[in-house]
Amino acid sequence: MRFRPADTGDATPVTPDLEIHAERAKSWRGFRLALPSYVYLIVLFAIPLILVGVYSFASRSRTGQPLLTDWNLDSVKRLVDTTFLQIAWRSTLLALLTTVICLVVAYPFAYYIATRSERTRNLLLVFVMIPFWSNFLVRTYAWKVLLGADGLFTKVGEALGLWGQLLFTMPAVLIGLIYGFLPFMVLPLYASIERLDWSLVEAARDLYATGGKAFRKVTLPLSRPGIIAGSILVFIPSLGAYVTPDILGGAKTTLLGNYIVNQFLAARNWPLGSSISMAIMIVMLLATVLYFRSGAKTL
Repeated sequence: MRFRPADTGDATPVTPDLEIHAERAKSWRGFRLALPSYVYLIVLFAIPLILVGVYSFASRSRTGQPLLTDWNLDSVKRLVDTTFLQIAWRSTLLALLTTVICLVVAYPFAYYIATRSERTRNLLLVFVMIPFWSNFLVRTYAWKVLLGADGLFTKVGEALGLWGQLLFTMPAVLIGLIYGFLPFMVLPLYASIERLDWSLVEAARDLYATGGKAFRKVTLPLSRPGIIAGSILVFIPSLGAYVTPDILGGAKTTLLGNYIVNQFLAARNWPLGSSISMAIMIVMLLATVLYFRSGAKTL
């Protein structure tokens, strides 16, 4: 039997029952502290998600009213229609392209930030986060002006003979997505590269590895968690983006986000909109599981 000093100076025996009681009390204290978070997640996430899942199996009346009394799989079956598959393919391709471009642009910049002095590093991180200081909608409308017929971006392209007005085209949507989600790629990459053990890179160079080979064999594999995290943070919101395609793409570039909104507001087809939403969430869940299984917990 073990003893521990008490406040009175006496030795208090620590029995197994007492230890179990102390663990339960500690667990209940943690539960009470986390209770507001649980309530928040249940009310604002779990319940709406359940409602969306229920509506995805509902039927639709002639007036567009969802009927929960007649459950079926009609809306789920429409997920394999040609129209939806074309929109899903276009959205997936655009999200992948956005992710790849953000990775190519962000990795050298994040590497540069991580290898600077502390003062320069903090200054550059502030520059990365400056876009978050203004509203995303305002920034998207700013790009609408730049890409319009009289915008600076269009004037420069016309002067060089390279492009004309890009507004309401797929390249305009791509530019808006890259601009909007680039910081979400830079920050995880910086966090991963900044934690690297640079002595391993020095050891590779001491073993006569070139700078490029040391980067491919040491730096790049060790920064893999940041690559995975940044890719997930860019791909998921790009796949379901609504504001950027709606403002910069117009009616010519319908993506998944626009299609879902049209089903709820214009077509009044709540079951189909719910089915598409659930399908996107399942894809996002699989991507998140892949993220954790790929060792991103070490980020």
